[in-house]
Amino acid sequence: MTDLGVHVERAPGAAGAEQPIDYETLPAGVAGRLRDLITQGDLAPGTRLNERALGERLGVSRTPLREAFRLLAAEGLVLLQPNRGAVVVSLSLDDVRESFDVMSGLEALSGELACRHVTEAEVAEIKALTFEMLACHARRDLPGYYRLNHAIHERINLAARNRLLTQVYRTLNLRIQNLRFRSNFDREKWNRAADEHAAMVDALEARDAPRLATLLREHLNRKRDAVLEALRAEAAATPS
Repeated sequence: MTDLGVHVERAPGAAGAEQPIDYETLPAGVAGRLRDLITQGDLAPGTRLNERALGERLGVSRTPLREAFRLLAAEGLVLLQPNRGAVVVSLSLDDVRESFDVMSGLEALSGELACRHVTEAEVAEIKALTFEMLACHARRDLPGYYRLNHAIHERINLAARNRLLTQVYRTLNLRIQNLRFRSNFDREKWNRAADEHAAMVDALEARDAPRLATLLREHLNRKRDAVLEALRAEAAATPS
């Protein structure tokens, strides 16, 4: 049960069923697992990261865990406080609004440029990922849906063939992953987001740059509005 009252089925390896971390670089692997926990809300904004508890949960010592904290701090997901440890970054309402406003512009530009440069093979891959994602939506598998959703947006961005755009896109996107994830907690809004992705694939296949740019921009703007609405409701329900 999420904080908004919507059931979320955990994907394999998600919280509650931690799997051994088997990555070439241990700190990067630990950072990846923590990033997933932050995205899915298991480590909520403002949460102090307890080294002992997380070490036991992930099966690692404090050394790679602390290095993982530093990696996440460089991404803007964690705040390192002298003599107080690491805390999951918490964004203000203005931070959220501004981040999504900029992200919607980056998504729109990605879509516009992708229509110029995308290959048939890339279109086929994005279509296949979209079908898989919609299957997750039908099963109400939000973690699985979101993993594929992230991959689709990432591939559209890469198809734009603009390295600077990809660099800026990835940096900002990391900052709002948890918010993009939680924007689907409302079933009606999640249904609409899924429908929008089907329309995006059609626009990309048709190389309709103006339509894809508009779809992506509006898609992010609706996510922004859903997140702000939820955050304001939570603030109003919290005793002062």
